[in-house]
Amino acid sequence: MSEAVPPVLSVRPSRALVDEKFSVQVENLPPGCPVTVRSLFQSEDKDFWEAYGHYVSDHRGTVSVSEDVSVGGTYTGKEQMGLIWSMRPVPGSREGLRLRKRDMCTPMLVTISVHRGHQGFRDQTALASALVERWYMAPGVQRIEVREKGVRGTLFLPPGPGPFPALLDLWGGGGGLQEYRAALLASRGFGALALEYLKADDSKPIAMDGKYFETAFEIIKGHPQVAPDRVGIIGLCFGTLVTLSLAAEYPTIKPRCIVCISNVHHKSTKNTVSEFPEEVPEKFETVSAMKNVLVWRDMGLAVLQMPHPKIPVGNIDCPMLLINGTDDQNWPTVEVASDIIKMMRETGKDSLVTRVDYPDAGHLIEPPFSPHFRATNFMLSGTRKKVMMLWGGKTKPHADAQEDSWRRILSFLQLHLCGDPSLNAKL
Repeated sequence: MSEAVPPVLSVRPSRALVDEKFSVQVENLPPGCPVTVRSLFQSEDKDFWEAYGHYVSDHRGTVSVSEDVSVGGTYTGKEQMGLIWSMRPVPGSREGLRLRKRDMCTPMLVTISVHRGHQGFRDQTALASALVERWYMAPGVQRIEVREKGVRGTLFLPPGPGPFPALLDLWGGGGGLQEYRAALLASRGFGALALEYLKADDSKPIAMDGKYFETAFEIIKGHPQVAPDRVGIIGLCFGTLVTLSLAAEYPTIKPRCIVCISNVHHKSTKNTVSEFPEEVPEKFETVSAMKNVLVWRDMGLAVLQMPHPKIPVGNIDCPMLLINGTDDQNWPTVEVASDIIKMMRETGKDSLVTRVDYPDAGHLIEPPFSPHFRATNFMLSGTRKKVMMLWGGKTKPHADAQEDSWRRILSFLQLHLCGDPSLNAKL
């Protein structure tokens, strides 16, 4: 490789939202030169994550990640965003990590670099590198901490005066205040209140009575920059159980539409939502697929086969989007979706349901290009016992599901909150 004309690496755009694609190109290589293109990111927990593809330069001495085929690495084939969605902890890292951004006011800073050959690249000095900014918050998005009337959360509002359509954003049983999806929704034109209702330390409810959620819904509806008649709810995992309950059982909460990702619709034997996460693991045996890894799918199937209380979803009168992965090992979400549709059909409302099942996708279907986690550390509700939870999914199909589902979610929200199925964003 000539030292007189060093390789040039370019990334365009170098600053973008996390759901936007970039193009990586390396020039000034010798023709037929084997190189490795690598991404490296240090999380807020100080863990390093990487992805890499092995390439061979063309007759012009050029490698284009979006146009050329990776012949090995953390991804193979022609994958424009493989350097992001195939990220994994570097060798020697702690086990069971999950990558989640906490500070929405700063970007993910990802270093893209090119190295000689296909082996030993971690020990080399890079031939060239570039720093890329990946943002959840677009310029002009407002981040407002909500600490009123007992409600804890963060409200994100798009740039401009509004009024905007908006969503109540509910995450799953891991607890804590997760802001990144709400920030990205605001970047795409929707106000979003990320609500904390489970504590991250032990997943005990902050307040699981209906009044807490009614108050949160009223807070977002009552904001002067929110259109009060265009507010929906989006939930993941346990958040879908809450979402369905709010839409079906609380007359004061009338969402314009709901989005449920990885569906749960059963309640505890006492007919409550709050006790379900603790009660079910105590009553049913979990299945271990491998040492120290919990698989709850079979437990969920057992719940489905019993006369267990369910959310009366037939009471729901708004459009709903159900998104699930067929390799979900945490809960039988595909079967739950079928049961939800059956219950809606019994009340003549199945036309309100849009269902999408993604082959070989797992439980944690997140915004586009988020790294895939087949199993991660998880704190069991109530016991505070730390376990390894199997979520399922195969990396490439799961990545495809995340990209496609985000497009569908935005289109669904545009249609039902704005009356326009077209997208504001180029995705």
